[in-house]
Amino acid sequence: MTATELAFDPATAVLDTVVEAGDGFLGTIPAGGTFRIVDLHGNQAVDTLFYDAADVDNRYSAFDTVREQGAVYLTTGSRLLSVRLDVLATITDDTCGRHDTLGGACAQESNVVRYGEHTRHQHACRETFLRHGAAAGIDAQRLGHNINFFMNVPVTADGGLTFADGVSAPGKHVQVRAERDLLVLISNCPQVNNPCNGWDPTPVRLLGWWSP
Repeated sequence: MTATELAFDPATAVLDTVVEAGDGFLGTIPAGGTFRIVDLHGNQAVDTLFYDAADVDNRYSAFDTVREQGAVYLTTGSRLLSVRLDVLATITDDTCGRHDTLGGACAQESNVVRYGEHTRHQHACRETFLRHGAAAGIDAQRLGHNINFFMNVPVTADGGLTFADGVSAPGKHVQVRAERDLLVLISNCPQVNNPCNGWDPTPVRLLGWWSP
């Protein structure tokens, strides 16, 4: 086992929990702490938002992150910026390869527009964000564009987006280091109307190590 593997051995994690398909999570990552999301069964979109724990108005900004890094996908080395250009977190390890931050989160309204009236009452990520975020004062006005870890949204040459089969696989993970005290808000996407979850949403595992 390498030194890095020893440092981030799941057996020593202070956070170790499973988020079921369609459920959510709200937690705190202290500055310097490492947070890992494991795609247990493969091709599971994990809609994720990061907030400055001291001020939830200082939240993750997809626009600023994409512009400043000059790339539309996220992977190892990506710095996740806030609306004030503060570095909230850095992706330090990624066995999947790339992650989307343009496709946004599913909502009941967008499901109706995209897939038809019969989807109006299907559960969606926006509702999960609001339900779990309420405890930290995160309301609809504080929901910005999120990261879709493990989700494959190819960008076409003319700037279009498509929801495609995933590029992840069972056991793939992505890991971030908190650059300040953070709140992480997750919706383990329940979407069944496109291939973002392989048409079958599944659980993910969250691990955390708070000592650098």
